[in-house]
Amino acid sequence: MTTETKDTQIQEVKKQEIVEDGVERTWDKKVFVPRADIYETDDEIVVLADMPGVDENSVDITLEKNILTINGYVEPVQPKNHNLAYAEYEEGDYQRSFTLSNEIDLSKIEAVVQNGVLQVHLPKIGEAKTKKITVKAA
Repeated sequence: MTTETKDTQIQEVKKQEIVEDGVERTWDKKVFVPRADIYETDDEIVVLADMPGVDENSVDITLEKNILTINGYVEPVQPKNHNLAYAEYEEGDYQRSFTLSNEIDLSKIEAVVQNGVLQVHLPKIGEAKTKKITVKAA
């Protein structure tokens, strides 16, 4: 579906569901790949991931063997005394992994979530300083 305005064209994008053949999950919820933007400055790389419904208590970030994995868990929202008649928005959890380069200082990674947007700050390692090695006579 595409919506056009005078100056811009807006294209509707569906959520991408993670489907793994031969893998059994221990829960029956759908899992989606959160859309992400990645920005780089001289000092850091910042990953912005859209994860509606996720807050600081429902997001889990792990780092193992230079792979940063983000998991977000969403509790379904259903108003009391109402039955869902029609839905255009699918609820589900989120999962995405990124392979980090050796230029990231793994000990200084920080993350903040606000209004369903996760910001992961990946600081770069400072430039390696040249060191003069003194040679002594034996």
